[in-house]
Parts: sequence; C-alpha cells; structure tokens
Amino acid sequence: MRMPRRSLVIQARTRWLLVGLALLFSLVLLMYLLECAPQTDGNGSLPGVVGESMGKEYYQALLQEQEEHYQNRATSLKRQIAQLKQELQEMSDKLKSLQEKKSPKVNGMNYQGTKEQTSNDLLEFLHSQIDKAEVSVGAKLPSEYGVIPFESFTSMKVFQLEMGLTRHPEEKPVRKDKRDELVEVIEAGLEVINNPDEEDGQDEDDGVGDRQLYSENDFIEGYYRTERDKGTQYELFYKKMDGMEYRHVTLFRPFGPLMKVKSETVDISRSIINVIVPLAGRTEAFAQFMQNFRDVCIHQDKRVHLTVVYFGQDGLSEVKSILESVARETDFHNYTLVSLNEEFNRGRGLDMGARAWEKGEVLMFFCDVDVYFTAEFLNSCRLNAEPGKKVFYPVVFSLYNPAIVYANQDIPPPVEQQLVHKKDSGFWRDFGFGMTCQYRTDFLTVGGFDLEVKGWGGEDVHLYRKYLHGELMVVRTPVPGLFHLWHEKHCADELAPEQYRMCIQSKAMNEASHSHLGMLVFRDEIEAHLRKQAYRTNSEPVG
Repeated sequence: MRMPRRSLVIQARTRWLLVGLALLFSLVLLMYLLECAPQTDGNGSLPGVVGESMGKEYYQALLQEQEEHYQNRATSLKRQIAQLKQELQEMSDKLKSLQEKKSPKVNGMNYQGTKEQTSNDLLEFLHSQIDKAEVSVGAKLPSEYGVIPFESFTSMKVFQLEMGLTRHPEEKPVRKDKRDELVEVIEAGLEVINNPDEEDGQDEDDGVGDRQLYSENDFIEGYYRTERDKGTQYELFYKKMDGMEYRHVTLFRPFGPLMKVKSETVDISRSIINVIVPLAGRTEAFAQFMQNFRDVCIHQDKRVHLTVVYFGQDGLSEVKSILESVARETDFHNYTLVSLNEEFNRGRGLDMGARAWEKGEVLMFFCDVDVYFTAEFLNSCRLNAEPGKKVFYPVVFSLYNPAIVYANQDIPPPVEQQLVHKKDSGFWRDFGFGMTCQYRTDFLTVGGFDLEVKGWGGEDVHLYRKYLHGELMVVRTPVPGLFHLWHEKHCADELAPEQYRMCIQSKAMNEASHSHLGMLVFRDEIEAHLRKQAYRTNSEPVG
C-alpha cells in the first residue's frame, strides 16, 4: 500500500515543480518585455521606476481587454444559440398543432397513416403519368404529324431533329443541364442493370461475382422524347464489347424522379433482317449499294437476307450479274431476285418482297438503292422493332448534292468521306417515311401498302398512317448510321398534282443547304461584285 501513496506524492511534487518552472519562465519573459518597452516622453521620469510601472499596467490592461472580448463573444454566441433553439421549438410546436387540426380522427385518435397515405397518393399519381404516356402501348394518332419523335444520343453526342438557326443535326450537349440529364439517365440505367429486382427476371440471391456488371463504357445508344404534359421517356441500350447480348432499360421521368418501367435482356444474335430493295434501272447505283451491302452485311453483320424486286427487263441481266459476282466472291447466297415485268411501283415492289419470304416470321428493312447504312444501324433496327408491339421508323440523314457542297474542290471526295452530320452537308429527312424496320406479320396485319398509289411517293405515308391509327407503338428517331445519298431527281409530268408537289419539294430540299442555295441565287450579284473589286484593284496607281 505504500508504493501507490509514494507514487502519488511524487506525481504531486512533479506537477508543482512544472507549475513553478512555468511561472518562473513567465516572470522572466515579462521582465524582458518590460526592459524592451520604449521609454515615454511625456513626464521625463527616470527609467526603472515609473516607466516600469506603466509598462506593467499597459500589458495587464491589454490582456484584460482581450479576455473580456472573448468572454463577451462567447456569451453572445450562447445567447444566439439559445434563441435559435427556442424559435425552432416554437415552430415545431406550431407545425405539430396544425397537423393535429388537419388530420382526421378515428375514435378520437389522430390518424397516424396520413404521411403514408400521402406517399402512396404521390406514387399512384406518378404511375398514372406512365400509364397515360406512350411508353408501353402505342397511342392512336390522327395524322403523321401527331407522333412525338425521339432524339437519339450516345455518351458523347446528341442527334436531333429540331435545329433552328443555332443547333446542329449532330452536336455535343452544350448546356450543362442537358449534359447532367443524360449522364444521370445513363447511370440510372446502370443501377437498374447491376442491381436487378425480382421484376427484372433475375435472381437477387445471385452474388455480384456471378453477375456481369456493366459500366458507362458499355452504353451503346439511347433515345429520349418528352410529352410535355406527362414526362420524358428514355430507351437505353447497353452491350459488352465481346458479346451480342444487349440490355434494354426503359426509364420515365414524370416531371419528378426517374421511375423504372422495365429492364430486360435483348438477344439479337439470331435475328435475321430481310433487306427489301425495289429497283428499276439505275444499275450503277445498285452496284454502289452492293459494295456497301458487302462490307456491312456480308463481312460484318452476317445475319441478313437480301430481296431485290426488279421492274422491267432493261438492266435486269446486269443486276443478275452483279448479284452472281458478289455471291462468287463472298460465298453469299442469302438473296432473292424477284422480277416483275411491269411499271415501277415502290409499294408494289416492297409488298412483293415481303410476301416472297416463305420462312415464317422475319424482321424486314424496307430500303432504297440510294441508302447507305452501317452495321450499328442494323442492330438499332433489331432493337427497336418488336412483333405485335412496335415498328421502327428511323429518320434518315439526307446528303446534299456533292457538286455544290464540295464546289471548291476539283472532284467530290469518296462517298465514305461525305458521311458527316453537318448543316451544309445534309439534313434530317423528317418528312420521309420510306425507310422502316417492321416484322412481316405486323405488315400483313395492317394490310400492307396501298397498291393503288402509282409512281413516286405517297405509299410510305399511307402505311405509316395505318400504324399511327392502330395499337402498335411507332418509334421515330434520327439515327446516325443511316444516310440517303444524293442523286438527281426527275419529276414526271404524269404524276398527280399532290405527288408532283411532293416530288418538287423533295428535289428542292435535297439540292443544298439554305446558305449554299442562297449563294446560287445571288451568284450573278457576287460575280459582279468580284469583277468590280478586281477592276478597282487593277486601276489603282502603283507606287
């Protein structure tokens, strides 16, 4: 028992020793400061007597002033905190009183489920917004102008229809809110895929190590459109680099938080596309088309059947020769040539091409010989058409006359180098409905084309309207991998007035951009100006 008591005594003595040393050090420091203090000039007092006394009083007053300042500050802060606590308590009491007055009572007791009921009502309203919107089921529309088109986007660019005078057909999102919106949507889609629930058809008990996790790099493309009185719909597609399996996520923002509509796995590895091309003459254009078909469909995609419906006899042997040459060089035999000895009718040709298929259900792509498409577009075709549910009407980017676009060059560049989305190179052909992906049974169910339409144009609009008036969803969006190559257009005098007007309108739209057409209109004025400038330059005296 003596050792602990002795230890305590030693500790006490040590503390007092340290305190003594501290006081001694403070005293020495104070004496040093007093010795170094400047002498006062006012009273001529002798140093070391009155001057020393005034120095001590000065520093003591300074220390006391600082201490009082911090004490007052601490007191003020304590008083403000107390006031805030009191005001908070008063507001809480008032709010509680109001809730008690407004809450219904059951058997004299306040109804405790008001908060839960409000939350349920909000969720019910948000889900009703999804039900009203054209998300899961198509809506009956009065005309082709009633459909709300999607705008497509990747992780870097947005492809948009409405350009005005400042926007571009393809551009990076400039506004921060648009960038943040698309980033949020992509991340929300990843959250749905990587953390599935029971509704997605995946077992939640599977460990993370058993699932294939997706990242932002796996995002392929997306579409979005806004119904102004309901919300914004997002269709998102993800795919691993080395796989053919796509993940499709549909999200909807009912002017509030994003809500998951569905999450599904889309396997397109066995989806065959029957590309149907009606043709009459134009064998040079067909040879160019087959070069694109060879590169994209035969060498890359390898899940495509080609059906060519040829009208007339002139040029038929050359078309056969082109097909046979491709078959020999690539060992590709998945094609059908249908010959019709009659006047060209696009609707009739596509209808015959659809009915010539005898292997049951198939996804069809109605195409023209002047269309250039990529392998990515073929996958978009597969992802956005679904039998009995939706048809895909992509908006084609139509290229202008290369002789005008590249007038400052000796010759236009190769076709592959012309495939750019710029204002002066082309435009989104939002008035055209000829390029479409749809399943054969859906096409036959709506009755196909109106075969009474003769010659150029009109048949595609009639078919489009049939789908709008039905129950199927129409997916309308610009796609970056689909181009209409420029070719000279001739509007026959035999066309009906409405067809002739549409043909002339298409011809004018196809020729050049607004600025390039303006340069053509004012070409004489520009040349006259240049001549005047050259004359003035030559007339000025030298030196």
